[in-house]
Amino acid sequence: MRVLKTMENGDDKMHENHITLTIGKQKNIALIAHDGKKLDMMEWCEKNKEILKNHFLNGTGTTARMITDRTGLPVRGYSSGPLGGDQQIGAKIVEGRIDLVIFFSDPLTAQPHDPDVKALLRIAEVYDIPIAHNCASADFIISSPLMNEEYEHPVIDFSKNIQDRAATLL
Repeated sequence: MRVLKTMENGDDKMHENHITLTIGKQKNIALIAHDGKKLDMMEWCEKNKEILKNHFLNGTGTTARMITDRTGLPVRGYSSGPLGGDQQIGAKIVEGRIDLVIFFSDPLTAQPHDPDVKALLRIAEVYDIPIAHNCASADFIISSPLMNEEYEHPVIDFSKNIQDRAATLL
C-alpha cells in the first residue's frame, strides 16, 4: 500500500497542489491480458517468476487464474475484464492498492469493453502509476532497479482539489 506524505516545500508552485505517494519495496502489481495476449502474459510471468514471487499480484479473472495455474504464483483474481474487472483494478489504484499495471493489450482485435480499458488506463495515468502494454515495456519496468526500492512520486492532492472546486461552485 502506498504511503501518503505532504510536500515539504510549500513554496514550490508546481507541487503546492500535490501530495507525495510512496510505492513500497514490495509492489502491488496488476496483471491483465486480452484474450489474444494471455499466452504472452503467462510466458512472461513464467520467465519472471523469481521476481514476481516477491510482490503482491492481482489480475482480472481469467488472466489471474491462468497465471496461477501455469506458474503457481498466487494472483488475487477480480472479475473478468468485460464483467467489470478492469474497473475493479482501477478502483484499487484509487485506493492506493495497485502500484504497477502490466496490461498486455491486443491492438489488432476490437474489445467489447474498450471504454472500461480506457477508464483503467486513464486512472492509472491520473495516479502516476507505471503501465506496461507489451513484453518489451514490461521487461524494462521489471528489470528496473526501482523494482527493489521505495519510489516517491507527486500526485494531485485530490482532497484539496475537491475542496477548491466546491468553493468555486458556491
